[in-house]
Amino acid sequence: MDFLTAFFADNQLLIQEYATRFMVALFILWLGFKLSRLVTHVIGKSFEKRSIDPAITGFVKSLIRVLILIATFIASLSHLGIQTTTFVTIIGAAGLAIALALQGSLSNFASGILIAAFRPFKANDYIEAGGVAGVVKEIQIFSTIMITPDNKRVILPNAQITGGSITNYSSNDTRRIDLTIGVSYDADLKQAEALFKSILDSHPMVLKEPGHTVGVLELGDSSVNFVVRPWVKTEDFWTAKFDLTKIIKMSLDEAGIGIPYPQMDVHFHQNSTTNK
Repeated sequence: MDFLTAFFADNQLLIQEYATRFMVALFILWLGFKLSRLVTHVIGKSFEKRSIDPAITGFVKSLIRVLILIATFIASLSHLGIQTTTFVTIIGAAGLAIALALQGSLSNFASGILIAAFRPFKANDYIEAGGVAGVVKEIQIFSTIMITPDNKRVILPNAQITGGSITNYSSNDTRRIDLTIGVSYDADLKQAEALFKSILDSHPMVLKEPGHTVGVLELGDSSVNFVVRPWVKTEDFWTAKFDLTKIIKMSLDEAGIGIPYPQMDVHFHQNSTTNK
C-alpha cells in the first residue's frame, strides 16, 4: 500500500497527463461516432434533395461512415502517444493478411462500387440477379437488400449480382405479354384469330403502340397453338396478364371454341387366327 501511495505521489503529474490524454482520446472516439452520424445524415438529405437514387445514397453513406470511424480511431491512438505511422504499417500488413483471407468480402466491396458507378438498377426496381428475383431496397458496401414478391428479405452479396446476368424488369416503360393459347383442330382459325384481336383491341391496358401480335405458332400434338402478344405498361404487366388470360378463356367458351386437353389416340388392331 505504501508503495502505491509513493508511486502515485512521485508520478502524479505523469498520471494526470495520461489520464487527460485518455479522456481526450475517448472524447475523440465519441466525437467521431457523432460526426459520422451527422455527416451521413447531411449527405442523405442532400442526395434526397437532388433526387439521387436511395440505393446509391445508402452505399455512399455506409462507405463514408466507415472511413470516418477509421480516421477517428487512428486520431484517438495518436493522441495517446502511440506512433500511428508504425500502427498504420502494422494495420497495412494485417490488412494484407486479412485481405487474402477475405477475398470474397473484398470482391463484394469492389462489386458494390461497380454497381454504384454503372447503376444497372436503382431502388424500387424489380430485378432478377444472382438467382433471386425481387425489388431492390438498398445497396450496401458488401451486399444488396432485396424484397421478394412473397415479402422475403434477401441480403445478396454484391459479387453474386455482378458475377452473372442482371435482368431489370423495371428499366423500360413497357413490356410485352407472351401468351400461348391452344384451340382444337376442328375450330375455325379465322374466328379464333379475330376473337383474340378483338379482345386486345378493346382491353384498356393494352397499348396501341407498338401494335399487338396474334398468329398461329405451331400445330401441336393436341391443339393449334396461337401466340397472343400485347404490349402494356410495365406497372400493368401482371394485372393485364391475369385479366387477359381470364377474358380469353371466357370468350372462347362463349364462342364455342374448344381448348383441348392433351390427348393421345390409341388404335387397336385385331389379328384373326385360323385354326389348322
